[in-house]
Amino acid sequence: MVNNKVHAAIVLHGSTGMTQSGKVRLLILMRVPYELLIGWRYTRAGRSTRRNGFISFISGVSMLGIALGVAALIIVLSVMNGFQKEVRDRMLGVVSHVEVYAAGGQALPDLALTLQQARSHPQVVGAAPFIAAQALLARGEDMKGVMVRGIDPALEHEVTDLAGGAQAAVLERLVPGEFGVVLGSELARALGVRTGDRVTLVAPSGQVTPAGVVPRLKQMTVVGTFDSGHYEYDSAMVFAHWEDTARIFRLEGPTGVRLKLRDLHQARTVADELSRTLSGDMAIRDWTRQNRTWFAAVQVEKRMMFIILTLIVAVAAFNLVSTLVMTVTDKRADIAILRTIGASPGSIMGIFVVQGAMVGVIGTLAGLALGLGVAFNIDVIVPALEQLLGASFLPKDIYLISRMPSDPQSSDIVPIAVISLVMAFVATLYPSWRASRVNPAEALRYE
Repeated sequence: MVNNKVHAAIVLHGSTGMTQSGKVRLLILMRVPYELLIGWRYTRAGRSTRRNGFISFISGVSMLGIALGVAALIIVLSVMNGFQKEVRDRMLGVVSHVEVYAAGGQALPDLALTLQQARSHPQVVGAAPFIAAQALLARGEDMKGVMVRGIDPALEHEVTDLAGGAQAAVLERLVPGEFGVVLGSELARALGVRTGDRVTLVAPSGQVTPAGVVPRLKQMTVVGTFDSGHYEYDSAMVFAHWEDTARIFRLEGPTGVRLKLRDLHQARTVADELSRTLSGDMAIRDWTRQNRTWFAAVQVEKRMMFIILTLIVAVAAFNLVSTLVMTVTDKRADIAILRTIGASPGSIMGIFVVQGAMVGVIGTLAGLALGLGVAFNIDVIVPALEQLLGASFLPKDIYLISRMPSDPQSSDIVPIAVISLVMAFVATLYPSWRASRVNPAEALRYE
């Protein structure tokens, strides 16, 4: 009943001198809680006096700070997601989703059975045998440690993107018995070799002779190079046919099977399921475990950037405290009048919570619009800035990725918006509580 009287008094006061349509509009507004109406009116109050203008300026700065903080968070995290996705996709061009290999590095006891059991899993869309070994690759006096991967060129396209497209023809040159190799582009550049050159592969386990242990050497012919876009693999990976690799390393056959899945994010689950269904003593690892350190480092960086940039939003949100404290001081007479006509302390507190929350909501929505606009169009904005400034942010001769990737994800955007709104709401509590404690008699004494 008290709230209805207050609402009616406000509406009737505002309807003085208005046209009939204006009065109808005000009567419709009576259905809206008056705390919301007054709070919104204070938020958009004009600069009728120098003091009101200053308060409005501080409120605008707080709103702008929240918007810029939210936008910065969205843009930075989207770019970090984009870089992570780009590196992951290039990594998976060489690395398979899941690897199954025999314990101890020995040849698989039954390759056909392992392939059949692996392909029976509904998530598996491709399987190919392989041999993984480490060796030295020499060219004259230059020598490099390399990872040798023996593959079946006919099946490799089922498990990696590298074996598809233009580079598929390069891997098809690996013919059993000819001892050809395909080198990573960076490795070939470091050794100074081209297609057709001869290199020496040095196996780690040598032959025992009366003169001692003699390392096994094999002359190999470079039949091509590949470029995965990932420096770690381009500088140390060597492909050969698995039959030639088995002869060099004295193995009876492939040491493992590489699998490609329908959904790469299910790799860990599929690996756990295969560990229970495959026959024999098998070791299984997925791509997330193979590169655990790198992905963990990226997640730590994302968390640190999230915390650092959230402080910007926090500073802007808590600027609302000073804005609302000044507003409460300026509106002491209004508060006293509302109290005398029946407004409760809770209603007074609600008015200023609405005012601060409106600033937070508008700032957050503006930040979301700005951040998402930049994040979804960064492939257009960055080249335009590079052309305008005459500079390159990601030079091709330094960085593997020459364009700025972006991947906005709802798992980042939703927490950003929620945290911004919560901070703005928390910042309104103390000034609103002070407003509710204003004594009407003292406030009206000098009015």
